[in-house]
Amino acid sequence: MTAAFQTNMATPTPDLSGVEFATSADGLPVARIDDLVLAMVTAPSGFAYLASAVFVRRPLTELTRADFIGHDGRVADEAEFRARVAETAGHKRDLAKLNRVRTRMSASTPWGASQMAVIYADGVIAHSTAGHGGFHLSADRNGKVHPLLRKDTLWYEEDSEWAIVTLSFPDLFTSYERSMAERTIRNTWPDAWEAIRGCELAEGESWTKDQRAFDQRHAKDYIVTPAIFSDQNPGMTEVVAVVGGRRKLDNDERRFLVPSDEYAQRGRFGFVIDPGRHAEYHGPSSFIGWRGRGSGT
Repeated sequence: MTAAFQTNMATPTPDLSGVEFATSADGLPVARIDDLVLAMVTAPSGFAYLASAVFVRRPLTELTRADFIGHDGRVADEAEFRARVAETAGHKRDLAKLNRVRTRMSASTPWGASQMAVIYADGVIAHSTAGHGGFHLSADRNGKVHPLLRKDTLWYEEDSEWAIVTLSFPDLFTSYERSMAERTIRNTWPDAWEAIRGCELAEGESWTKDQRAFDQRHAKDYIVTPAIFSDQNPGMTEVVAVVGGRRKLDNDERRFLVPSDEYAQRGRFGFVIDPGRHAEYHGPSSFIGWRGRGSGT
């Protein structure tokens, strides 16, 4: 019997109970959740991101940019900032209801000796080491992981495999953690997700599936590998491209000039050369490795 996978497709109304919002002394949107303070900071380049501080007791209206450290991801606008605050508040409320126990125990993990452990439940323990970490499941717990995601070992590393543990035992995790785990499974193991859910992921719902489709669609096209602003051609970017974007010893590397504004709009998986629009380039190169190679360089 495998553990039930759960997903919440409805978008609930954000619960902002226990959250204090204000504007800082230097005009930043800020919010306090218990001992955590969050701010929406705008970088010099123009994008906004979430910053945080802990144990700052002064009134929110007296805080400034200097009070905040960290970089917890970009936010598009103040509405998204408030949504992230609500998400964080919900995560903290959910955590308070769980019975996780932090402790130290002698354990050898695939990543070294355990330095700290968190017991989520009987048979579900997260270990931290000097360099990495992950979950250890008992044999009984591992037997409840869906066969398409179950590992032969009892260890699930913290970068992505933690999501398998989360979706297998959802009652041990917060709503936020379950949401992030669902996304991680879609992005990392889309075939397993589709088989388990019984539905097909659409374009944009899985990074791995989208990458696979891109690779298949452009298997015979020249795709840019390195790129550099051209010293010899202002406003242009000099690029090196190979078929399929995979650099091999027998690959036919070619150089092209692409308008820099166009190259700046490249997609997630690379820039595809259009031979009808992007001229192959044989002139002096801005790449150190190409200087002196071939005719005209």
